[in-house]
Amino acid sequence: MSLSTAPEIDRAQVTRELASTDIPWELIVWNDPVNLMSYVSYVFQSYFGYSETKASQLMMQVHQDGKSSVAHGNKEKMEAHAVAMHGFGLWATVQKGGKRG
Repeated sequence: MSLSTAPEIDRAQVTRELASTDIPWELIVWNDPVNLMSYVSYVFQSYFGYSETKASQLMMQVHQDGKSSVAHGNKEKMEAHAVAMHGFGLWATVQKGGKRG
């Protein structure tokens, strides 16, 4: 008779996966052919409360580089921001590994 045992578990990996929502996440806003640059800047100012200068810098990064990381934080908050950006008609995604700040 053969006894089966539970597979060996990499506890560190399980812990990392469980804590993954605490890893800094970032909100990426992508360039699109629809929205005016002034509108994108307006959204960043009105929604995030960014200064006109910061909003313009982020908007120019979206325009020139095709995307910009506009916010950082926990996963749930970044997902809520992405939904809000979609509501404004902007293309936005959330990805793991953003910097804090």
